[in-house]
Amino acid sequence: MKIIAVDDEAASLKRISAAVKKLVPDGELYCFDSSLSALAKAREEQIDVAFLDIRMPELSGIDLGRYLRELNPFMNLIYLSKHKEYGCEVMALRSSGYLMKPASEKAVKEELDSLRFPENGKGQKRVFAQTFGNFELFVDGTPVTFKYNRTKEVVAVLVNNRGAQTTNGEIIANLWEDEGDPEKKTSYLSNLRQDLQNTLHRLKLDGIILKQRGSMAIARDRIECDLYEWLEKKKESRYQYIGDYMNQYSWPEYYRGELDDLNYALYDE
Repeated sequence: MKIIAVDDEAASLKRISAAVKKLVPDGELYCFDSSLSALAKAREEQIDVAFLDIRMPELSGIDLGRYLRELNPFMNLIYLSKHKEYGCEVMALRSSGYLMKPASEKAVKEELDSLRFPENGKGQKRVFAQTFGNFELFVDGTPVTFKYNRTKEVVAVLVNNRGAQTTNGEIIANLWEDEGDPEKKTSYLSNLRQDLQNTLHRLKLDGIILKQRGSMAIARDRIECDLYEWLEKKKESRYQYIGDYMNQYSWPEYYRGELDDLNYALYDE
């Protein structure tokens, strides 16, 4: 379970942090005294629970909760306050809980034991990448439409590379092989990257693609994927590989062979 705690009062943040660490010893806790820093982290990680102080500088806990809910509709929002008058606003956000400061360990435990969305990160991610058969990217159950057809193929390359940073040169080599003018391909890839960024921003999914200078990667922990589950669970997976993998593209041929070998070995055991 991944948890963030956001409070500009040091004593309150320390108190919540100590309680969470004791109650969820195997969880991942990130503490912030800034709403903007917490929001940036939530764009990089799939957060399950957020403890939010309501009165915060720069961005209030209520507004932060709205942004967090856009990133992940199943995030559990637990608000902290010294005042009761924010109850209606908190409930409007379908929050999981409301703690009065100073929050006791017992109160924190009660909230964690009765989360609105238990085990949120397991099976409720907004993005699903289908690789068996034809490649398709779904968000909230609907196929994503990009401005350029090749943009989806860029995503396919990143999903195929399973979270590894993939250089622009590697993407170009997959999409066009040895065809055409290199400069034109580089320029076209810039358009595809911009289309990808614009589309994901519109869908409130800015953290799905991890960008570095001259390379990109899919944030593997932010998506569901039939390939990833099968590689992890094999025969226990909900998805089974039967020889079809990103069928509409020619470049995965080598990877299909790799998956075939894994599959043969699995059933020869």
